[in-house]
Amino acid sequence: MTSKKRVLVVGGTGYLGQHVLQEFSEIEGITATTPFGLAFTHHSSPPPQALLDAFPQLLHFHVDLQTGRGFQAISRTFGPPDVVVNCAALSVPRACEMDPAAAMSVNVPSSLVNWLSSFEESSPLLIHLSTDQVYEGAKSFYKEDDETAPVNVYGKSKVAAEQFITEKCSNFAILRSSIIFGPQTISPVSKSLPIQWIDGVLSKGNASEFFHDEFRCPIYVKDVVAVILALSKRWISDSKQTKVLLNVGGPDRVSRLQMAEIVADVRGYSPSLIKSVSASSVRGPYTICFCYVDRGVMSPA
Repeated sequence: MTSKKRVLVVGGTGYLGQHVLQEFSEIEGITATTPFGLAFTHHSSPPPQALLDAFPQLLHFHVDLQTGRGFQAISRTFGPPDVVVNCAALSVPRACEMDPAAAMSVNVPSSLVNWLSSFEESSPLLIHLSTDQVYEGAKSFYKEDDETAPVNVYGKSKVAAEQFITEKCSNFAILRSSIIFGPQTISPVSKSLPIQWIDGVLSKGNASEFFHDEFRCPIYVKDVVAVILALSKRWISDSKQTKVLLNVGGPDRVSRLQMAEIVADVRGYSPSLIKSVSASSVRGPYTICFCYVDRGVMSPA
């Protein structure tokens, strides 16, 4: 595969990872018979059969981000990648809060960056997914150069990752994403998806509480993928190294209450099922949000 341009998706069995694989597989040029190669990594479990059936031509590798075990197998079998999209993370804030050491060791991609740095004749583009939870949430419409002041371990681990990549990498794009929404993946993921969760609760006629004063800029998953594709194509076509950090959110600033109201309106559910509550009225970290009860972690407003 020495003549192929290689794209590696780290965390390819997750929600965003599967959407990235699907989009890359569908564009002209990335198939088994063209000058492009595509591979992905997995960790917690073997790749689901539905994913393998959908992309039988793709190579896949078991990789442990904490130890770096598995990267050398990629070097031997797939070769040095031209683009690496890092979608892997311990991304449930409560899980990060319960095990800060694991959050830091997984979310700060030191083993991945060290592996990429070992390629003497190339400088792969690393596209790394970060989060809007690097911000404190004390104001609206944060800019990339605003101070980061995360209120939970998840945000702190993502800030540490950004700092590590900025210091160690010569060719990178960091994408601070807001809530990602969209259709389920080819192989359904077990994590709760925001719109699907709201739809499921309201479809059962269950009244539920939603914060009217906690805001995000939800972004459609295909729009995140479009940014990743654009960055990848630019690097592959002109080979100009980049160092960029981007806030990647959707066009609308909405509360969790407004998200529920939109779902109810589109699906025809009774608005009486939606109960407005204030995040600031709940004392301590144990709160209710639109997809977790008793989430046990502070969240930026």
